[in-house]
Amino acid sequence: MAVEELQSIIKRCQILEEQDFKEEDFGLFQLAGQRCLDEGHIDQLFEIIQNEKNKVIVKNMGWNLVGPVVRCLLWNDKEDEKRKYYFLMLDLLVELCNPKELLLGLLELIEEPSGKQISTVILLLLRPLQTVIQKLRHNRAYSVGLALSTLWSQLSVLPVPYTQGQMQADEYGLCQCCEALVEFTKPFVEEVTGDEEPSVENEKLKDELLKFCFKSLKCPLLTAQFLEPPEQADTDPLRRFAAEIIGFLSAIGYPFPKVIFNHGRKKKTWDYLEFEEEEDKQLSDSMASLAYLVFVQGISIDQLPMVLSPSYLLQFNMGHIEVLLQRTEESVLSKGLDLLENSLLRTEDSSLLHQCLEIKSFLTVPQGLVKVMTLCPIETLGTPNKWFTGPQLVSLLHLVLFLPEGAETDLLQNSDRIMASLNLLRYLVIKDNENDNQTGLWTELEKIENNFLKPLHTGLNMSKAHYEAEIKNSQEVQKSKDLCSVTVGGEEIPNMPPEMQLKVLHSALFTFDLIESVLARVEELIEIKTKSTSDENMR
Repeated sequence: MAVEELQSIIKRCQILEEQDFKEEDFGLFQLAGQRCLDEGHIDQLFEIIQNEKNKVIVKNMGWNLVGPVVRCLLWNDKEDEKRKYYFLMLDLLVELCNPKELLLGLLELIEEPSGKQISTVILLLLRPLQTVIQKLRHNRAYSVGLALSTLWSQLSVLPVPYTQGQMQADEYGLCQCCEALVEFTKPFVEEVTGDEEPSVENEKLKDELLKFCFKSLKCPLLTAQFLEPPEQADTDPLRRFAAEIIGFLSAIGYPFPKVIFNHGRKKKTWDYLEFEEEEDKQLSDSMASLAYLVFVQGISIDQLPMVLSPSYLLQFNMGHIEVLLQRTEESVLSKGLDLLENSLLRTEDSSLLHQCLEIKSFLTVPQGLVKVMTLCPIETLGTPNKWFTGPQLVSLLHLVLFLPEGAETDLLQNSDRIMASLNLLRYLVIKDNENDNQTGLWTELEKIENNFLKPLHTGLNMSKAHYEAEIKNSQEVQKSKDLCSVTVGGEEIPNMPPEMQLKVLHSALFTFDLIESVLARVEELIEIKTKSTSDENMR
């Protein structure tokens, strides 16, 4: 019944001119063709489409059958004998139908799925999509850009495999899609490089390919975790994808030194306004990803000019390190730390000039490191480091747990530093047991008490006595309603009303009380920990 219905529609359309086809004819053709597929008349449908007499009808209306054929391929079992006919039908429709209509139809099919079906559909339609675009005579660059943008948008929602096991399982098919996407893009890259006479269309195509490369550097490559050790690099599909993307950049006239060293300069080497507008939002991440791939993974590093000094490369990479450390994903933070380590290891000690401190990233990167150390919940980035345990930590502690002028140190002026030092000491006492002594704190406790805690006690007593005397003096002056001068930290406070002076003096006393309360808590914790250790040793 469905076949007869389709033949009837075709017979009626055969006597019409191409421009006389109505919207109703398109709908009836699609409905009848869909019913043929549903009822299993795939061979008869194939014959009708293949018939030379129906060439004009199929060219104009056949693209409507692509969706139903693709859905049959997705729904039917892989062992189903009909699958080969569905594939033949799809190839035939790609060959015969209007490529412009087919392009839009295929892209709509790619946009439809979600979850694990995204990769299934993309892998199914990439080759037909490539064929359709290559058949287009006009607006090739626009079509390539539209296709790449649609594909990237779908792939960007897929989870990026993190472990080697996840990469091998490739549950969501991202790795397979990346490899297939490279093969899809290659002919268009070759088209750009093979055109000896530059043309407007060629430059537009180059523009679209460049945008695709930048997008790929951001997703999935920014969050991709690459396999270790390095000898496994050749088996890593995402690393291979990264190498291909960097290769594409070079092929279309943008080798990574030209791209990466141009980033951040006021004068750009590319002429595309869209890139300049997108720089802050997208290019910073893309460039940071590219810097990591080149300097840490070593992809295409042989293109790097040998004349560049390690200190210059460090200055150059600090901006990219800053971008990476601002992210929260474990893999991206790891890349920031790896790029920083790589850049520092290239640089000789004492080789950096003091002018580096005028570069913003040299100040923000250490702040980023502090945030990673103190706030990052990821265990692999909080692994024990020799600089934060034992003798190395102790040498740092002696710089912090110290009063520059002993008991006579101006405690009010140094109150922020003293509070931070006490809080650090309190944290270490809580976290590190005397028997473990991972930090080396307990070995140095006597020295810390003599150089910091005891002088701090004495200084607090002296400071409180001084300020209490000044308060008493100010209160007496207030009774006489005269202006008076008060000495704070060896300097006279300018004449002010007595009530204002009292506020200043009481504020100072409050600061001393706060320091004293934290100091008392630290000493209490030390006593509790040492007593607990003694009790354990006696058992």
